[in-house]
Amino acid sequence: MTATEQGTRLADQSADAATMLAWFRRMRESEPVSHDEEAGVWHVFRHADVERVLADPGTFSSDFSSFMPAQEDVDRFIKGNLLRKDPPQHRKLRTLVSKAFTPAVVARLAPRIEVIADQLLDAKAGADQLELVADLASPLPVTVIAELLGIPAEDRPMFGRWADSLVAPESQTSFIPNEDRTKAMAVVMREMNAYCLEHIRRRRAAPGQDLVSKLVAAEVDGQRLDDDEIVGFVGLLLLAGHITTTALLTNVVLCLEEFPDVAAALRADPSALPGAIEEVLRFRTPLAPSMRRTTREVQVGEHTVPAGRIVLAWLASANRDERQFTAPDTFDIRRAPNPHLSLGHGIHFCLGAPLARLEVRIAVEKMLGRWSGMAVADGVEYHDARGIVGAKKLPLHLRWA
Repeated sequence: MTATEQGTRLADQSADAATMLAWFRRMRESEPVSHDEEAGVWHVFRHADVERVLADPGTFSSDFSSFMPAQEDVDRFIKGNLLRKDPPQHRKLRTLVSKAFTPAVVARLAPRIEVIADQLLDAKAGADQLELVADLASPLPVTVIAELLGIPAEDRPMFGRWADSLVAPESQTSFIPNEDRTKAMAVVMREMNAYCLEHIRRRRAAPGQDLVSKLVAAEVDGQRLDDDEIVGFVGLLLLAGHITTTALLTNVVLCLEEFPDVAAALRADPSALPGAIEEVLRFRTPLAPSMRRTTREVQVGEHTVPAGRIVLAWLASANRDERQFTAPDTFDIRRAPNPHLSLGHGIHFCLGAPLARLEVRIAVEKMLGRWSGMAVADGVEYHDARGIVGAKKLPLHLRWA
């Protein structure tokens, strides 16, 4: 039987999460490091190997410029994109922006997040059904990030459209950088960059209390961010903050649907919510792969990966690795420790993790407090699980408390 017949390639997998989990399980056992010639990538499936890839930016780079032709709009966006930077540039950017996302700073946002969540849910008061993504899971993080950046309310719908176009393309295999992907990204980025640049220039002329104004004034070792660097960071916040938090919130609801005893336990004891959110992150990993580029020839497992190759480190597989987790296919909100890799590892650990956790905790608390029950209705639409695990559309039947 050939490798293709065994279904070892990314292209062989369908878009649903169950198929991907079965693939991960098979590959962890038979080919924990695998070369996919058709996709032009190396796959890494086990927790220890994935963690190693994420922890070594010197060998596994986040800079993919060598795979993408020069393009002004894409290059401008990438210039300040932390996810695509290696040291020492990464340190400069992260040091300048990290102060805005410390747990203490984020905790002070809680009252405002509660108000926004209440307003969104009040709009559906008394209704027996809502569509979670459109009514809460998408507008909540977009509104929070937009307010942090000082973006006018009437402009916020644009960011959801840009995020959908850039983070959730038609084929999730198209996230692999190449000329076609660059051209597709450039169209959206041209519009987004122009908007963000104008907003930054307004804040340089008339600073306010928002994050963009702070970034304009921020200084480390005598260095400040230029406009193009701020554009990349603003774009990253709007995209990553939107799609990851939205997917995570849908995944919480899907897990509560699948495990109704957990929903009852959380209603009885909301203090268990933080642990439940961590287990959802592990059990239904929002962003399935993390991508790197080898800077040198390197041994991973039993294979030698040449320099200049793309490596897909499968977070969603690492989070189900039997070598790391006891009963990995069991959903256990009391799991401790829970060393999932859903928010990254090493220098690229998710900067917005405290904010995402807070937004989702508040949203779930509000839902459990308002509704005595919720059930997933017909018409659910899922993302392609080769890239994003979560619902694009999630109708819910509601029972009011």
